[in-house]
Amino acid sequence: MSNDIEANGHERQAGDIMDNLTAPNLSDWPDPVEWVNPSGRSPVILLCEHASNHIPACYNGLGLGPADLDRHIAWDIGAAAVTRRLSALLDAPALLGTYSRLLIDLNRPPEGEGSIVAWSEGTPIPANDGLDAVERALRQARIFTPYQNAIGALIDAQVAAGSPAILVAIHSFNPVFLGHARPWHAGILFGRAAALGERLVARLAADASLHIGVNQPYSVSRQEDYAILVHGDDRGIPAVLIEIRNDELADDAQIDAWARRLAAILAPEAAAP
Repeated sequence: MSNDIEANGHERQAGDIMDNLTAPNLSDWPDPVEWVNPSGRSPVILLCEHASNHIPACYNGLGLGPADLDRHIAWDIGAAAVTRRLSALLDAPALLGTYSRLLIDLNRPPEGEGSIVAWSEGTPIPANDGLDAVERALRQARIFTPYQNAIGALIDAQVAAGSPAILVAIHSFNPVFLGHARPWHAGILFGRAAALGERLVARLAADASLHIGVNQPYSVSRQEDYAILVHGDDRGIPAVLIEIRNDELADDAQIDAWARRLAAILAPEAAAP
């Protein structure tokens, strides 16, 4: 009996969410891609997968309170603002995610453990614990797949036009992770695009006041990364992920300063034949 009740509960939950998904013009369910400057002329394509901490009301915050949803576990603090400013400086198209990474992570393979987490940085995510296959598939279809398709379509269009493409994902990270301080002001992460990554590192590191990590504070792997591998390395498109420590993005002045730093290191790549 209890199993039947539990199963029926899951069915009702999935049905309620599906109603929300298919309802027209529902502001609580924005398009999964926010386009910024889609006709930008730069070969640089900017991504910001963790731009938003939005969770539709039907999920009741996944069981978390507002304070937790403002933390890094729900989004990359400051990354969206840097991406928008950088898009303007470079005249580059940008694709920003519009849902919290806690619903489904746009930068994790959907079949992996990191796609929809039940714990993040020591915090339980109650509504993600024991999630059934129906709800997982629903989030993938509604949020993950359209975002990835949009990236692929933009790259296809540039390739078809004979234009070069450079993929740059913008992220941010906490200065302290599970009690361990992170000394880097920013890091450049890459897989096969080592030449591009090392040029960007060298340009940033020319400022002696900055401590720049190479594949830090994270390393690139098939288990923990998606876009720069699938849309970049696998297609022969130069691709890097830029991480900025989020205490460096505390106000508009810092955000503008980092956008200008990144524009300066990316401009030579955009101008290269």
